Amino acid sequence: MNEELEKLSKEELIKYIEDISKNWISIDGTWFQTVENDLGLEKAMELNIKQWTRFTVIEAKRIMKRFNIPPNGGIPALIKALKFRVYANINIQETIEISENRCVFRMNNCRVQYARKQRGLPDFPCKGVGLVEYGLFAKTIDPRIETNCICCPPDPHPEEYFCAWEFILKDK
Repeated sequence: MNEELEKLSKEELIKYIEDISKNWISIDGTWFQTVENDLGLEKAMELNIKQWTRFTVIEAKRIMKRFNIPPNGGIPALIKALKFRVYANINIQETIEISENRCVFRMNNCRVQYARKQRGLPDFPCKGVGLVEYGLFAKTIDPRIETNCICCPPDPHPEEYFCAWEFILKDK
């Protein structure tokens, strides 16, 4: 363990986690922009989906291990895991309409979309990536969970959120 981290207060550690999360999203964004500039948007989207196919499973497994989330834990396990995703530290999100077999997750303020909006750019069309990202994340937590996109750019969405995802626990 880094001895300097051990000396930090809880508040300093939280701020450091926020900085690491911002750095992560910057790496993701600059990687995407580099590929887009060199190979075009279509190829960048294709490679981004491939990358998320791998990363989201790794992230889910690490979250499960770190926070003792048991396999096949259903909707409660998914809700807990969603709170520990790296971007949960810098985005505003919520889980609503919670029952034993269903919930809806909404990204109320997405750092990527907000930055684009501030620069007068249209929403980034992330639905293709989101289908892979959220679907595989949920399936890693519990293979019985099915994921449905309620809306995600380029879909129209209300001002209150950028994307919304429905998770349903199915018997298999």
